[in-house]
Amino acid sequence: MAETAVCSLIDKLIPLLTEEVNLLRGVRGEVSEIKTELVFIRAFLKDADQKAEVEGDIGDGVKAWVEELREVAFKIEDVIDVYIYLTTINHSDRHRFIAFLSKIACFVTKLKPQHHIATQIRELKGTIRGIKDRSARYGFDSLQQTPMSDAPQRWNDPRRAAYFLREADVVGIESPRNELIEILKTHSPERIVISIVGFGGSGKTTLAKQGYNYVKRDFDCHAWITVSEPYSAKELLRNLITKVHEATEASAPATIDTMDEQSLTEQLINYLQNKKYFVFDDVWNKEFWGDVNFALPENGGRIVITTRKNEVASFCKRSVSSVHVHLMEPLPPDKAMELFCKRAFLSEPERCCPANLEYWSREIVASCQGLPLAIVAIAGLLSTKNKVPYEWQKFYETLSSELVNHSDLKSTTRILSLSYTDLPYYLKCCILYFGIFPKGYSVRCGRLIRQWIAEGFVKPQKNKTLEAVAKEYLSELIDKGLVEISNVDDEGKAKRCRVHDLLHVVISQKMEESRFCQVLSDESPTFEGVARRLLIIFSSDNNLQKAEISRVRCLFMFNGDNEMLNSTVNALATSVKLLKVLDFEDTPCLDHLPEDIGDLFHLRYLSVRRTKVKLLPNSIGKLVNMETLDLKESLVYEIPASINRLSKLRHLFGRSFVNNTELFSFDRVRGIKIQRIECFKHLQKLYYIEANIDGACIIEELGALTQLRTLGIFKVRSRDGKSLCGCIEKMKYLESLVVRSISEDETLDLDSISHPPEFLRRLCLRGPNIYCKIFGEQLHFEEGVFPKLKVLGLNGLKGLSSLIIEEGALRDLEKLYFGTSPQMKEVPTGIKHLKNLKSLYFLHMPDEFVASVNPNGGRSYQSSITILYVMHIEKNVLATLLDFKGKLKDGLKANRDLELTSTTKRE
Repeated sequence: MAETAVCSLIDKLIPLLTEEVNLLRGVRGEVSEIKTELVFIRAFLKDADQKAEVEGDIGDGVKAWVEELREVAFKIEDVIDVYIYLTTINHSDRHRFIAFLSKIACFVTKLKPQHHIATQIRELKGTIRGIKDRSARYGFDSLQQTPMSDAPQRWNDPRRAAYFLREADVVGIESPRNELIEILKTHSPERIVISIVGFGGSGKTTLAKQGYNYVKRDFDCHAWITVSEPYSAKELLRNLITKVHEATEASAPATIDTMDEQSLTEQLINYLQNKKYFVFDDVWNKEFWGDVNFALPENGGRIVITTRKNEVASFCKRSVSSVHVHLMEPLPPDKAMELFCKRAFLSEPERCCPANLEYWSREIVASCQGLPLAIVAIAGLLSTKNKVPYEWQKFYETLSSELVNHSDLKSTTRILSLSYTDLPYYLKCCILYFGIFPKGYSVRCGRLIRQWIAEGFVKPQKNKTLEAVAKEYLSELIDKGLVEISNVDDEGKAKRCRVHDLLHVVISQKMEESRFCQVLSDESPTFEGVARRLLIIFSSDNNLQKAEISRVRCLFMFNGDNEMLNSTVNALATSVKLLKVLDFEDTPCLDHLPEDIGDLFHLRYLSVRRTKVKLLPNSIGKLVNMETLDLKESLVYEIPASINRLSKLRHLFGRSFVNNTELFSFDRVRGIKIQRIECFKHLQKLYYIEANIDGACIIEELGALTQLRTLGIFKVRSRDGKSLCGCIEKMKYLESLVVRSISEDETLDLDSISHPPEFLRRLCLRGPNIYCKIFGEQLHFEEGVFPKLKVLGLNGLKGLSSLIIEEGALRDLEKLYFGTSPQMKEVPTGIKHLKNLKSLYFLHMPDEFVASVNPNGGRSYQSSITILYVMHIEKNVLATLLDFKGKLKDGLKANRDLELTSTTKRE
């Protein structure tokens, strides 16, 4: 729908009206009126979205109206962006830009001088008013007066089948069902809440219903309540009263229809007093618990909640001491196949899969990724098809299309889309971003977060960085079960994430309907010129020059050959002047950027990560709105001096590998060369840079970067130690620090760090000799040092002979890395004090060190060490380590797991 486009535009207009005073001379009144009209329209659009999900359609008239509104929202955004550009660029640059205006869209074709844009804004204000008047004339705004819960349900909800399933038809929930029953039957006088949390269609209702059927006779009264979204608290309480009376074959009070909320609550309390009761609810809103909490007394009640949201599951912990949370897991492959066969092969002996359909059946089941709802729906449809491999293969190859278009499967995707519809508009924009990436793709969380910020999706909050707010957005999507964590970092935080393949189908459909992004591929080679984002995944020349792409705001590219890349890249600065995001990550054939890339005035995010780009054009200094510059694992080594003009830069990444060196060579990894950095006052992440370049050192300038959260610095000399320490102490927000000496012969002295940053969570040091006064001579971690540090890496410390950890030091440390320290002959003293240590890594340690790792030798080991990695060791030590594995397991608590990974040194 158009809600995201309109709401995003409102968010863009607000700062213009409050801050950009000089940019709106002559049109401030018109822009303010446009914003006011859009605020009124926004409420209708949200209702239209809800109506479409509940009833399956909103009518052709409303669709046309919504499409018109989205188009005019895009036009307003285009005109505002051009207006900002023309009022901020240098006078000499304006004339170069005028030639571009003819391509931007039909509504700005004839724009020349700046005052014509003001005229366009006034005309668009009239268009908005006309759209609003038509909505009233045709009765579209009546949607707002009809509660969605009262609307007739025109689609068949397959979840209803869970209410009537026989036990013999249930697959894969036997163990959690038995656990649920055990908790429900617990002989405890206190009230117990059980929250069943899972993705839409994961089997929450089936599990709850099975438990309900087993135990309801053991309770004085019981009720199965489905909480609609939205719901009325009074209706919910009336429904509860009616159901618990029915369970005891009693009549509910005749006056409940006239009772207020307080009276209904008192009625329930009185009736349930001294009764053992059981209530089940299907809940979307965390406020639900506040509505029923006081109505359900403490005397041995059992309440089961099924929900898609972790926040609902945890909200009741505020007032209930005994809360059990069960997270639904996908069905394992064998159980998924069993469920599929039970539904797809009703006429086969014992419902077994015929041999000729075995392969395609397993492929179809695998595509469901253990989601019971999808398995059942697809199996039901296939049970009506001919049992021939060709037909099943054809179905598998068009499954995504079938899910969207086939009448028997639409209800499944609609259930999945309910979670999307429930989101606020800014989270809808964020979740739609997953549709840009291919199905099954795990995207880096940092990449997502920085692109959301560049797009303007993230709303500023007082005393929080935009990155912190964006991380909260991502956490909210994870808590709602819409996003899965696919990989974690050293601290256990989400590093990569993805969406379920079937949800990706839903997101792709929403993305297309809302003109959020269009995909250009060999299958879809044409571009309509409406979408704000463009993803190119061509493998050959696509004649992109012929497409009207001037209104695109974000451009993503995967793969592509040299010819196609050259034609696309060279056309950027002349065709898509309003770009905000330009992402070439993982486009290995890309070897250059256009010389005039600096003309992309609005560009905020540029990534050439894992490409063959070697040089950045000098014009990059004109990208004054740039926030993220990602050069990591490209071939860029030296950055032009013009980058010093990018005062809004927040993230600068650079690191490359030198291919002609050994795998574990000290010089294999290098940072980027940059002449000056003190101008980057807003920089939060800077890694990796080289401190000493051609005789000049930039360490003194680091002290100006007080907003840094992450710093990685290479080629540090011994004489730089004092200056580096002074700069680090000024970085009060620093969380991650990587320091590496300039060579294997250099001694790095960090004696001057007396007050390390209090938020430091990750510290990695590499060099032959590193000394630090706060540790004492050599490495001595004193009590109270680094209280928040989670990860400590010590690699290449060739002079390090001992490490002492006092009790109370590194108290939150979870991961400890050692590597290439030939003088270390024994395990660090005091390692037993690391109460939270979970992982211990040793890399290229000497034989004497490995031999000292012996739990029977009088040394004490903390049982919380659950994983021990000893990597790249000499062959003759392997037998010793394997013997150590058994001994250490015997010395740990029985409920602790231990994994020892041993690999020989590479030849």
